[in-house]
Amino acid sequence: MADNEAGEGKAKKKSGGMMMTIIGLAVLTVVGAGGGWAVGNMVAPNIRSAAEAEQAKEADAKKKAEGGLPKIDANANNIVVLDPITSNLAYPSENWIRLEVALMFNGPPDVKVAEDVHQDILAYIRTISLQQIEGPRGFQYLKDDIQERVDLRSQGRVSKVMFRTFVIE
Repeated sequence: MADNEAGEGKAKKKSGGMMMTIIGLAVLTVVGAGGGWAVGNMVAPNIRSAAEAEQAKEADAKKKAEGGLPKIDANANNIVVLDPITSNLAYPSENWIRLEVALMFNGPPDVKVAEDVHQDILAYIRTISLQQIEGPRGFQYLKDDIQERVDLRSQGRVSKVMFRTFVIE
């Protein structure tokens, strides 16, 4: 008989402990969901405002393109925009570089010289490594090297090399 009463007490303890665990998990789930909802409401207005700001920037860019500042006529200013240069670097060869350059001529633009310069820059880009062009000093060295090559190739007919874009991937 004593064994019978002891067995019933253990069963009640087990079911009571299981019930407390389930209630605890339910409470934690509700608290976690409420916390997630609260944080979401705090963050969501920032995301919405960033999206609205982006849309406003796009609208401003459209307005400028339609009737904003006039575009500079490259031919009138003796500027030749070269085709984009895309190539892999010498080391590491997995890295790619994309470079868009414009040339300002001292007189009327010469297409032959511009094409020669384009090919010379492409050949040079394929010989440099990522370590050579890292950081602001490396980029300045790259600009100086390209300007020197352009000066040699054009024999002084190009007064300035203007970097439009420079991307390394």
